[in-house]
Amino acid sequence: MKAGYVDGFVLPVPKKYLKTYRKMSSDMGKLMRKFGALDYKECVGDDLHPKAMGGMKIKTFPQLARPKKGDAVLFSYIVFKSKAHRKRVNAKAMNYMKKMMKDPKFKKKMESMPFDMKRMAYGGFKVIVDE
Repeated sequence: MKAGYVDGFVLPVPKKYLKTYRKMSSDMGKLMRKFGALDYKECVGDDLHPKAMGGMKIKTFPQLARPKKGDAVLFSYIVFKSKAHRKRVNAKAMNYMKKMMKDPKFKKKMESMPFDMKRMAYGGFKVIVDE
């Protein structure tokens, strides 16, 4: 799959909420794919203190995410054709979310996120290698 743009996220999530987060993310992934995203992945940290970097000094994901005791570190990404495609897909998703926020059940769900949004890192990235 050739892609030109990726939204990336790093965030700590309390382990006790991983099941809830996974369900929420699965729903979001289906929504983003419905609106045109090429791919959607949510990944939970497994080897977050790698030793095999040839002696190079590196910053680890936990150093970036600053998890609290009992948190898992997640890395997530959404793949798009281009930055313009990302803009169109995200606009559709936001319009949908705005309509859904009028539903009290959905609004309550969104207000009780299983993680602290202030601790999430997010950015858009141009793909420079796609083998």
